[in-house]
Amino acid sequence: MSVMLLASADEQVGARRLADAAGLPLSLYQQHRFPDQELKLTLPFSATVPTQLVLYRSLNDPNEKLIELLLIARHARALSINKIWLVAPYLAYMRQDIAFNPGEIVSQKIIGRFLAELFDGVLTVDPHLHRINHLSEAIVSGVAIALSGAPRLAELIARECQQPLLIGPDAESEQWVALAGAQIGCDYAVCTKVRSGDKQVHIQLPDVSVGGKNVVLMDDVASSGHTLAEAAKLLLGAGAASVDVAVTHALFAGDALALIKHAGVNRIWSTDCIAHPSNAISMAPVLAKALKPLL
Repeated sequence: MSVMLLASADEQVGARRLADAAGLPLSLYQQHRFPDQELKLTLPFSATVPTQLVLYRSLNDPNEKLIELLLIARHARALSINKIWLVAPYLAYMRQDIAFNPGEIVSQKIIGRFLAELFDGVLTVDPHLHRINHLSEAIVSGVAIALSGAPRLAELIARECQQPLLIGPDAESEQWVALAGAQIGCDYAVCTKVRSGDKQVHIQLPDVSVGGKNVVLMDDVASSGHTLAEAAKLLLGAGAASVDVAVTHALFAGDALALIKHAGVNRIWSTDCIAHPSNAISMAPVLAKALKPLL
C-alpha cells in the first residue's frame, strides 16, 4: 500500500518535518492563479497514484485554502484513492459554535461537516473549541483527532525559564496552562477576561503573587494580540520580573506582534503549526505519532 504526503510549496518546511518524522515521501502540488483569482491546481501524480493520500494544509488564511481542500479531495476521490487524510495543524472556523445573535451562521458545524465529507480523518492541534468537549462533535464522521501543543511548549519553557509561573490570559486557556504546569511541575493561574470587541478586552489578574516571578503567558492562539498585551502590562505592573509568551498558533494578525512586544513581553515562542518567525517548537513528532496508526 503506497502513501503520499502532499503539501503546498508555501508549507514545504512544516510538511518536510512531518514527512521525515512519519517516514513518508513528500510531494508538492502546483498552484496557478488566473487574473480573475480562480485557482488551478496540479497534483504530482504520474501514471500510478497512491492508495492513501495525506494532505498537509494549515488553515490560517482559510477562505482560499478551503477551496483548495475541496478541489484536491474531490479529484483524489475521482482517482479512486482509498483513504484521504487531512493534517491541518491549525483548524479555522471553530470559534463560532453557537449563534449569539439572530441570523448568525454557526460556522463550526458547517465547516466540520464540510471536512467530514471530504476526508476519512482530520488531525489538528489545539482547535479553538469553546462549548464542545471533543472535535468529533464538530467533525461528525470519520476520524477526528485533536492534539495539544502544550506539552511541547512546556518542554521549551522548562529549558528556557527558571521557576516559571504559567499564566493563562482567560478561562479558556486553563486547559493548556494546567497541562503544561503538571508536566513541568510549576504553578499556574488564570486571568479573568471580558471582551467587548475584537480588539477591546478587560483583563483581571488572578489572586496570586507575581512579584519577582518569571511569568510565561500561555494560550492556544495569538491573533490580534490585545489580550496578551493587556495581560503582560498588568503582570509587569504587579511586579513580575519578566513576561514571556508561549502560544500554539502564531496568527499575529496586523500589528499584533509589535503590540505584544511594546507591552513589555520579552520572548515570544510558538509551535510551527503556522509558519512564523516566532516558531520554536516543531509539532511533527506529535503529528507523526498520531498519524502512523491510521496508515
